Amino acid sequence: MTVEIVILAMIAAFLGLRLYSVLGRRAEHEEEPVQSRYQGPTPSRMPAPVAVDDRKQQPAVPVRPRDMPLVQPAVERGLAEIAQVDRRFDAYAFLEGAKAAYRVILEAFWKGDRAELRALCDQDVYDGFSAAIDAREQAGETLDNRLIRIEDCAFVSAGVQNGIARITLRLRADIAAVTRDASGHVVAGSLDDAIEAVDVWTFSRAVNSPDPDWLLDETDEG
Repeated sequence: MTVEIVILAMIAAFLGLRLYSVLGRRAEHEEEPVQSRYQGPTPSRMPAPVAVDDRKQQPAVPVRPRDMPLVQPAVERGLAEIAQVDRRFDAYAFLEGAKAAYRVILEAFWKGDRAELRALCDQDVYDGFSAAIDAREQAGETLDNRLIRIEDCAFVSAGVQNGIARITLRLRADIAAVTRDASGHVVAGSLDDAIEAVDVWTFSRAVNSPDPDWLLDETDEG
């Protein structure tokens, strides 16, 4: 009787170990996919998390359009006003064009090229340049000036009034200036020493004109 009990106990223990072995392996095997399912993809493939709530809470960052450089608020409003009535207007492109016009107009004045000046200036400014050229020619003098570089070109004011857009710029440049007499002798200045010139120029354009060119309509010293 005792032997039978011992044998039955051994059989029960053996079956228990087998059952535990099988169930234990299945439990471990079933845990792996559950764990990987919530871990998601590997970090190298995982996109940066973006929470919808976080996006809503973050304030909108104002995007400055390309045609609006950093300027004073009053100037910015004026440039925006011009851009509103003239969809082709680009403030950055205008600055680059103004610097090129500054060089062309100065060189035309120094050479006495009235045709070039007439194409780039309004009547009042042209008349002023032309009178200065007349006085220079009557004195038998010529200018041998060189624009070395434009150091700065900045907006001073901008706006639209009565259909005319006007933009005022302050230009700071280094210029080597020489005045020669009728014999070619230097009577003033030097090409070796550049001087700083500060000019305040105003350009204008009729916003409904098919001609995209701006004209110089006022000059002053800064």
